[in-house]
Amino acid sequence: MVESEENGVLFPIFILTIIAIPLVPYTFVKLSRAFSKKQRSIHCQCLDCDRSGKYKRSVSQRISTFTSCSNLTVVLLWFVMIFLIFYTKNISRESQLFEPFSILGLEPGASDSQIKKAYRKLSIQYHPDKNPDPEANKYFVESIAKAYQALTDPLSRENFEKYGHPDGRQGYKLGIALPQFILDLNGESGGLLLLFTVGLCILLPLVVASIYLWRSSKYTGNYVKLQTRQAYYELMKPSLTTSKVMDVFIKAAEYTEIPVRKTDDESLKLLFASVKSELSLDPKKMKQDEAKFWKQDPAVIKAELLIQKQLTRESAVLSPALQSDFRRVLEFAPRLLEDLMKMAVIPHNEQGHGWLSPALGVIELSQCIVQAVPLSARKSSSEDTAPFLQLPHFNETIAKKIALQVGSFKEFQELSLEERSKVLKEVAGLSESDVADVEKVLEMIPSLKIEVTCKTAGEEGIQEGDVTTVQAWITLKRPNGLVGAVPHSPHFPFHKEENFWVILADSNNVWFFQKVSFMDEAEAISTASLAVSETMESLGASVEAKNSAVEEAVEKVKSGSRLVMGRLLAPAEGTYNLTCFCLSDAWIGCDQKTSLKVEVLKRTRDVEGEAAEEGMDEDEEDDLEEEDYESEYSEDEEDKKRGSKKKVNKKESSSEESGSDED
Repeated sequence: MVESEENGVLFPIFILTIIAIPLVPYTFVKLSRAFSKKQRSIHCQCLDCDRSGKYKRSVSQRISTFTSCSNLTVVLLWFVMIFLIFYTKNISRESQLFEPFSILGLEPGASDSQIKKAYRKLSIQYHPDKNPDPEANKYFVESIAKAYQALTDPLSRENFEKYGHPDGRQGYKLGIALPQFILDLNGESGGLLLLFTVGLCILLPLVVASIYLWRSSKYTGNYVKLQTRQAYYELMKPSLTTSKVMDVFIKAAEYTEIPVRKTDDESLKLLFASVKSELSLDPKKMKQDEAKFWKQDPAVIKAELLIQKQLTRESAVLSPALQSDFRRVLEFAPRLLEDLMKMAVIPHNEQGHGWLSPALGVIELSQCIVQAVPLSARKSSSEDTAPFLQLPHFNETIAKKIALQVGSFKEFQELSLEERSKVLKEVAGLSESDVADVEKVLEMIPSLKIEVTCKTAGEEGIQEGDVTTVQAWITLKRPNGLVGAVPHSPHFPFHKEENFWVILADSNNVWFFQKVSFMDEAEAISTASLAVSETMESLGASVEAKNSAVEEAVEKVKSGSRLVMGRLLAPAEGTYNLTCFCLSDAWIGCDQKTSLKVEVLKRTRDVEGEAAEEGMDEDEEDDLEEEDYESEYSEDEEDKKRGSKKKVNKKESSSEESGSDED
């Protein structure tokens, strides 16, 4: 039977379960992220980074972070859960099993005199004549009187001992986990039950699925609009330079949606005049190029001018309205550049190769935006000043002086501490504190080492059509001993983690690419262990050899290396001179590359296998022919024997016939 009291108990338990199932794991994940090493990133300690305020969080910022919508929702749901736990606990206390001895305050097996004495004592306290409280009257009638009857009346006591209740056998109680007010509606609860069922079982999953499909139809996994990805793919060309990459980059749908106000016209003209020298305008056709520039979408023009302001480090002169647009443009930049990089290296031709030239242009643009270095500084010249400009207290004049004095940025890094300090003080005129800042940044700049191999698993050489395995170990070292760190980027207003792109290419064809991060060591250990284990298993190695290889890989990862593995199809026969690049998307001047010579042989493995199979087929055919020959010979012999028997039989029959004639 269905009882309304049971329903009132089940509904809070049902709601508590529905809330706890998603809330507990989500809270655990949120806390683990908050206390993980990845969140406690090590950033630059120079004065420029300190003044930027990017890594310093005020009390109001911390409060605003804590009081975000998701955090407040989690806290509110936990309060609801705690309330429901206490509520159901109290209800469960009220709906405990009937225990007459405990109600009368006696131990099981008490005598009749003790039962009567306890009953009189409780009657003085709860009897309606002694206590006018309605709750006391209810407790006396439903609990005390029933308990006394169960222990003194022979029939009630027999029922209690046999069935656990003085009234005898009790039926099962069924309940529905719905609010009590729904079930109290006589004759009208059916419609509400139907609405509740449809809403919970149909409408809610449908809404969640619709939101997911709507987001999937508009955005990629990296929160980039699909419209942007399509535009990048269509505009990508095999010979794009860095300046032309900028023209493709600003065509993102995220930038075309930036509002252009009427009050921005004058500001944009001033911006154009200040960064005109940095734009890719032909001096011989300046008027035509200017007119062509202003014919673009106003939002695209605005985005490019704001990015140029970032490159020239002149964002402080922007108006408050343009400042908000400026931050919005830079906030989208890292993930848009990553998606643009993918569109450059994914297969574009019949051989399945991407393009190297635009990929290098995207990396240069990313480095310049993060370090706020003009693209003009990256152009080929006698002095490569771009890497020097990422150092604190350096400008173009100081960078040129240092480059003329010591040469390249790598040679500047290789100087001893005393020699470098002397050059910075005498040539650049920096103070002792400025020199200390420069040293802090130099200790953060990574040096990379690449070890790459390309081979066919289980075979001696690479032949046409083989599935070859590319394996590269990227080792990162810093003078301060760190592995994962946030790059020095005081002019970039957002948190930016350093990433590296490993690209294997020949000429302008990208054979293989993969993004590498040194921030999460645990994930790198898991990935390397799994890859090495699968490789050793495919080679048929023993368990000891596999475990040894996995341990070696884990030690490499802990010492600052990352494993990059992938597979590609071997091309036609020939010798290929490949280059493996390791490119940083944040640092200028730390990119590395190494050469790899790959010889692809003519396909012979399948031919040898087919020849061996043909030889086996010929042997089998010979065996079959021999068997056929023997069977034919045996049949001929049998036929001869049968023929001779037939002749004898004929002679015998003829002799018999002749004898009969004579008779």
